Amino acid sequence: MTGIKVGVLRLGLTVAAMWLMAYGKLDAGKYNPVLKISDPGPQWKSLPGIDGKKYSFDSFKKFEVLVIVFTCNSCDYAVDYEDRLVAFARNHTGAGKRVGMVAVNVNRIPADSLPEMKRRAEKKGFTFPYLFDATQKIARDYGAGYTPEFFVLNKKRQVIYMGGMDDNPDASKAKVNFLELAVVATLDGKLPKTKETVSIGCTIRYERKRKRRARSKRKKKNND
Repeated sequence: MTGIKVGVLRLGLTVAAMWLMAYGKLDAGKYNPVLKISDPGPQWKSLPGIDGKKYSFDSFKKFEVLVIVFTCNSCDYAVDYEDRLVAFARNHTGAGKRVGMVAVNVNRIPADSLPEMKRRAEKKGFTFPYLFDATQKIARDYGAGYTPEFFVLNKKRQVIYMGGMDDNPDASKAKVNFLELAVVATLDGKLPKTKETVSIGCTIRYERKRKRRARSKRKKKNND
């Protein structure tokens, strides 16, 4: 990895640790601040896709396994994984397959707008739905912190894997594909040996929510 990417990785891990300490639930996962393995996958309704259609959680109910990946256009890590996403979709999803995959972007900068998502998907040949959530709620519900970050849900729609796709952002050095192993295990009715890993990527650009009470107190103090 380049020096810049190493720096981003270190920063991302630091942010993850701070997030876990500040917002993590006592019953959450090892690396995820919200979910733990076997939790039901959070549902969503009517998110727009790049194809002009609206998709809900139940849009994928015919699949025995559902892969959800939080990604975007603006992150170098996410871009580096695009070819691997396309290859995974080609090998495991499509007509007659038991696996469904959906990508979700929640970043709200111009480079990650729905029109830009469509252009990027067409350029790379995405064959899976690519959705946009301007509210960012679905990513928060899943405890997603990075792009890309993967979640595998079984037939009961329980989370059985969450984390990175593989063990190295550099495709030429990746040796273990955690995502593929999780999907194969789930299709066999089993839990994967590795159920949770650290996601390596850019931090999701969450909008900060200011506390109204704090603002009101400051305003009152200034008026006194």
